[in-house]
Order: sequence, then C-alpha cells, then structure tokens
Amino acid sequence: MTAYLDHNATTRVDDRVFEAMRPWLQEAYGNPSSVHRIGRAARTAVDVARQQVATLVGAQPSQVIFTSGGTEANNLALVGVIHSHPDMILAHSAIEHSSVLEMVQHLQGQGTQCVEIAVQANGQVSTEASQQALDKGAGLVSVMLANNETGAVQPIQDIQQQTAAANAILHVDAVQAAGKLPLQSLMSGVDLVSLSAHKLYGPKGVGALIRRENIELVPMMLGGGHEQGLRAGTENVASIVGFGMAAELAVSELETRRQHMQGLQDRLLKRLDAMQGVTIFARDAERVVNTIQMGVAGIEGETLLLTLDQQGYAVSSGSACSSSSNEPSHVLMAMGIDRELARNAIRVSTGKDTTLAEIDGFCDALQGQLDMLKRFSAVLAR
Repeated sequence: MTAYLDHNATTRVDDRVFEAMRPWLQEAYGNPSSVHRIGRAARTAVDVARQQVATLVGAQPSQVIFTSGGTEANNLALVGVIHSHPDMILAHSAIEHSSVLEMVQHLQGQGTQCVEIAVQANGQVSTEASQQALDKGAGLVSVMLANNETGAVQPIQDIQQQTAAANAILHVDAVQAAGKLPLQSLMSGVDLVSLSAHKLYGPKGVGALIRRENIELVPMMLGGGHEQGLRAGTENVASIVGFGMAAELAVSELETRRQHMQGLQDRLLKRLDAMQGVTIFARDAERVVNTIQMGVAGIEGETLLLTLDQQGYAVSSGSACSSSSNEPSHVLMAMGIDRELARNAIRVSTGKDTTLAEIDGFCDALQGQLDMLKRFSAVLAR
C-alpha cells in the first residue's frame, strides 16, 4: 500500500464530504436556477455552501463566486480586473502558480504592462520589491499566501498595507493556505481571494473567487447570468455542497490538524537533518506545517520520486500542474537556488491522515537511496 505524501497536489475526499455530496448526485438532482420545489432545494444547498465557504475566509456569502477550481478563480481575478481597467499595470510575484503566470503572459500579449516582484533567498516575497512595483504605478497586485512548492508563507499583511496606501487592488491565491492557516480575517484586508476544494479534502473541479463588492470584474464566460453574472453555467451542486462541507471542517478542525501535521514535520525535519546531502528549501521562512521541499545532492528529482514510488511512497518534484516539464522549478530559480540542485528537488506534503510510521518509512527509503549513491561513488573513486 502506498503512503501518500503529496497532499499539495490533491487530497482524498473526506468521508463526511462524500456523504454530504451523495444526495445531490441522484435523489436531489434539481437545477438551482429552476423555480420548482426540486430546483429550490438545490438553490438552498448552494446557498448553505456559499455561507460555509465565506466563513472560511471571513467574507459574506454574496462575495463568493463559485468556479471550476483555483485555476479559473485566478484567471477570473486577473483578466476580470484588467478587462475592467485596460490601462491598469499588473504586478505579480515571481513564485506564483502557473495559472497566474500564464495568464500574465496572455495579458502581456494583449498589451497589459506587467511587473514581476522578486523574492528573497528564503522564498518569501521582497516587500521592498512590491513597494517598487506600486511606485511604478501597479494597480493590481497578485501574491499567493502560501507557496505550493516550498510552503513559504508570504508577508501578505505587509503587502496589504502597501496596496491600501497606494489604492491598489490585492489578489491573493490562498489555495495552498486554506485548511492550514487561520484565514477568518483574510478578507478584511484583501480584495480578491482564490480557493480550491480539492486541496482541503473536498472534490476536484470546484473552487471559488471571493470578491470585495466594490471590485469590478468582467466575466470570462457568458450565458445565463449565474453567480451574479460573473461565471455562466449551471452550478455543480454536488461538488459545491462538498466544497462547503470541506470548508466547514477546515475551520472546525484547523487546530487539531495543524498540531498533528506539526508533529509530522518535526519528525521529518529531525530525520532529514541527520542525512548528508539533503538541502531543505525555504528553511528559514515561515512555512505551512505540512510542506517540506528539499534538494538531494547527486540524485535527479524525477528519478528519485519514481524510485520512491516503487517503494510505496508518493511524493512530488514540485507543482503537479507543471510536473511534465524538464525545466527546474521557477520557484527555486527565483530564490537563486543552484540549477543542478533545483533539478534534484522533491516535495513532501503531509495531510490530516498521514502517520508517523509513514514519515519514518519515507526517511528510511530516502536514506537507502543516499547510502546506495555513496557506495556507488566509492566504487567509481577506486
């Protein structure tokens, strides 16, 4: 049986979430836009979920726009604002998810002026660089809350103060932070927040963009007036219900989950520190408690993760959305990590059901690979 240590890529749907979704797939299958009883029941279920998701980030239900996931939420945030304000300058951090960076490239091709915000060696955004971007006239700033690769938590409060002083709009991708950090006050200082259900034990294919009411957006999809006219298409009721339940559980169980994963991280760090040739990225930064990305000297990352997979340990080399690329992580490159070491990166991301035995088993397997490399190197040196 495989020990799953790739929770930043996706998570198993919680049993309670699955049970909440089940009735809306067969028995209560109404269209929430229909006015008859079955449709009204579906609308009520969506409204309940909207409240649950809003509570996760300290928003009002009217601020929640359901989407197909975090990628669409990020896309809608950027293109929605820029198309509302065509002359606005867009600033983004160098370590954003591909759904932000590729949209930036698209908007640049349409004539939008974009500014990249540099990060420090520890993986955190430079607030000096973000201020410089605002001084250049940036009207929209996009910075993630927790990096999906290193787990580094970004200085959002400082950046929020900067954007507020500049009267700029702040978009925060909180996909990897939800369920790992307390977010109930997030919307008090942020204009747009992206979320995804499948990162917090909900279903795939559903997410949300949380919008402050005064932020104007141009929709990317038209036809039907759903989600306040900002996201056309019949709502995915079952998945939205699952998202709502997952969000409610993320709030009520946050501290229990964090304490559990902190214990796992402490054990993992202790074991890794005893290994020669292992470099932990963003070690000196505040990180979410479930994420450790490391470089293993002498072993290419993709090769190592495939070997570990054969031994029953599912890890990642970085972002699941760009795992087909042979290029080293853009996040690690932005941090100034040596290119060869960056190619040797693997990421361990634990979850609420990960056990200490799985952590120890992974460390034993990794140590075995290091011992094998050492023996091989000794043979070559003869």
